[in-house]
Amino acid sequence: MHKQPKLTRFNENVLSKYQIYNSIFMTLPFDTISKTGVLLPLFHDICESGFAQKKDPVEIVEQFFDAYQQNPSQEEKINLLFRFIQYIERQVVLFDAIEDAAFPIVNNMDGVGTMRNTKETATQENKKEALRKHLEDFKVRIVLTAHPTQFYPGPVLGIITDLAEAIEKNDLLLINKLLAQLGKTPFFKHVKPSPYDEAVSLIWYLENVFYHSVSDTYNYIQSNIFEGQKVDNNIINLGFWPGGDRDGNPFVTTEITLNVAKRLKQTILKNYYRDIRILKKRLTFNGVEQLITDLEKLLFDNSVNPDLNTMYSLEEFIGKLEHIKDILVTKHQSLYLEEINDFLNKVHLFGYHFATLDIRQDSRVHHNVFSEIVTTLINNGNKSFPENYLELSEDEQIEILSKVEDTIDISIFENEMVTKTLGSILAIKSIQKSNGERGANRYIISNNQKAVNVMETFAMFNLCGFKHNITADIIPLFETINDLTNAESVMNKLYSNEAYMKHLAERGNKQTIMLGFSDGTKDGGYLMANWAIFRAKENLTKISRNYGIKVIFFDGRGGPPARGGGKTHQFYASLGPTIENEEIQLTVQGQTISSNFGTQDAAQYNIEQLLSAGVSNELFTNPNHIMTKNDTEIMNDLATTSYQAYSDFKNHPKFLPYLERMSTLKYYAKTNIGSRPSKRSSGDELNFSDLRAIPFVGSWSQLKQNVPGFYGVGTALKKYEDAGEFDKLKKFYNTCDFFKTLVGNSMMSLSKSFFELTQYMEKDEEFGEFWKVIHDEYLTTKRLILKLAGYTELMQSNKVGKASIDIRENIVLPLITIQQYALMNIQKLTKDKNADPELMKVFEKMVTRSLFGNINASRNSA
Repeated sequence: MHKQPKLTRFNENVLSKYQIYNSIFMTLPFDTISKTGVLLPLFHDICESGFAQKKDPVEIVEQFFDAYQQNPSQEEKINLLFRFIQYIERQVVLFDAIEDAAFPIVNNMDGVGTMRNTKETATQENKKEALRKHLEDFKVRIVLTAHPTQFYPGPVLGIITDLAEAIEKNDLLLINKLLAQLGKTPFFKHVKPSPYDEAVSLIWYLENVFYHSVSDTYNYIQSNIFEGQKVDNNIINLGFWPGGDRDGNPFVTTEITLNVAKRLKQTILKNYYRDIRILKKRLTFNGVEQLITDLEKLLFDNSVNPDLNTMYSLEEFIGKLEHIKDILVTKHQSLYLEEINDFLNKVHLFGYHFATLDIRQDSRVHHNVFSEIVTTLINNGNKSFPENYLELSEDEQIEILSKVEDTIDISIFENEMVTKTLGSILAIKSIQKSNGERGANRYIISNNQKAVNVMETFAMFNLCGFKHNITADIIPLFETINDLTNAESVMNKLYSNEAYMKHLAERGNKQTIMLGFSDGTKDGGYLMANWAIFRAKENLTKISRNYGIKVIFFDGRGGPPARGGGKTHQFYASLGPTIENEEIQLTVQGQTISSNFGTQDAAQYNIEQLLSAGVSNELFTNPNHIMTKNDTEIMNDLATTSYQAYSDFKNHPKFLPYLERMSTLKYYAKTNIGSRPSKRSSGDELNFSDLRAIPFVGSWSQLKQNVPGFYGVGTALKKYEDAGEFDKLKKFYNTCDFFKTLVGNSMMSLSKSFFELTQYMEKDEEFGEFWKVIHDEYLTTKRLILKLAGYTELMQSNKVGKASIDIRENIVLPLITIQQYALMNIQKLTKDKNADPELMKVFEKMVTRSLFGNINASRNSA
């Protein structure tokens, strides 16, 4: 099956099929304007030739109407452009489905980075025992977040799945029907989803994809690496943020948190019920039939009515299954043993929780909440805090926070934020009661700046009745470059605290620390963010080892390289021995969930890639993973130079006005894709620190400028070229996998840039110079990255990734042209005092609608 080169397999199974099915799709009569499908390719050609001739989007659109329409009215023009948007959105879906269907053909499911390949390599190198030993402790945790970078509503996700299956079977009749259904299914939501809606749409992936692919991977490891023996380690953990992430979403309430946990339990019981019905058909023997029937009824009742609470405890449930297994072995010649083992493994992996619901809140919110708690308790005569607590130094406050414990009544607090924050800590308690400890046992403090931020959370748990038996991990999240630099001293202060160390001892002497790639990149630029996180990990590993603590890093990553995405498994495989690597934990969000984990094949492949990245780092030593003192000096110099360039750029007086007036930034809030606001504060003034990383990175992506993924890289490389030391960089690139991976991911950002789209801005009175600054850095970065890698074109060694990007960029070319056309019209109308406000609204809607397809087309950013 895999005899042909990967690119040939891609061209035959993705590109050719897309061309065939797209031509069917283009002729379907599903809209009121006839010939839309015929006109779109003509418009596409005019866009291509227009940009080649340096025309601006308005000239290109007008040229199209002059050539192919007879004196159309303004309304007719607008209607047709909206129809084009509608078509292109669906072309992206069609391409997604075709890529999904071809996944196991294009990717070698037993190739490098898969568990089979890892097992074979270990066997050849006489390291099978070491591999087994490593897998007794090593874990991968994939945490699903509902950050709004995925624009497909539920029904469209269903169509993608069905289309992929029909394409796999070449069922033309069904494909035709599904394409027609796609044409008639609305793509955008008229109302914003609630945080609970977002959770439900992500649970779809847990139920339909992860339930199968996680257990299949685990079963393979158990039978092929552990030779069928029981494995105590669950190896693959799932985490879940929608419904628990208060920092990510101010609309999350305690009630929503509890309802999401209830839904997670109900869904896993429903999956168990389905499986046990299949088992019941098989296990029709004396001694087991009645046992299975009883379990089936119990699972059915509790999955239909989650308030029933008549399920056995998890231990009892597992005990019953083990009993059935024993009877099969002793009395029925181990018939259907594999099936009961598979079921037991699922219960071992997913328990009653399915995925761990993480709680997250910002340290600044905590600090205000805590001041309010202290003041109220003092006023109510509670002696937990001295009256001058708020005036004390950080060290004195930490001393008091270490000892506080109580079971306070949260109804005494009038401040809503206090009751919400304490409510989520109490929610952890009740979720653990119903879903087990793994149901919710992590509290993340974002924007963590000081040790006192962690100790305030520690104290809140102890005030909520945990009484120094906190059954949850308190996880600081370091995000800005400054916080990453200070992380070591923050942890030193915590590790020196007796009460906190006692808590860690109860948690197995493990400390999870989260690092934010998205906000780090927004704050420090691409190279500096990645390097600052690398250095922070080294320092935190060292200090944790000194205190006898095993540190676990949890990476907050996005989809595109500009948010810490890109080829993540290559990134993890490139980390050397100076960074603790017993677990790989990362967030997966938005379109990265559907692109990397949207189908069972893709999910299994990508889970195995992450597993083998961690394993190979430990087992198969690679000199390119170890940084020398000289390497560190070069990397440090590159990061510092690029940080300076990025900081100057960010402080440019036109930086925020450009984003606000020339990009799609303000339109993100109007899309109804996510339930949260696009910035943290509610003020009208645009403030850089309040800006969320997603709309920030997304706005550059819509402009096809992708600034956060490359800005400053060119300047840093040029420093070495100017000094005649470029060979030094080439050697570094060829001998350091970490640097090579960073450069590769930056190349991906450059591949998705298209400055011809916004070339018209060069003539803009206000922003012309600023546009040139960005364009010059792009040209410098592109030239020097090619020189560094010895390539003639970007992504030369990843031809399939490049081909996929090229097709997607080609599909959305008319879409981004329409978007810029609308933005140019908005700018013109803004300057016209007599402008028609209704026309303004139409163009704004055009910008918003074209956001969807453009973002969805970028799903291969990871």
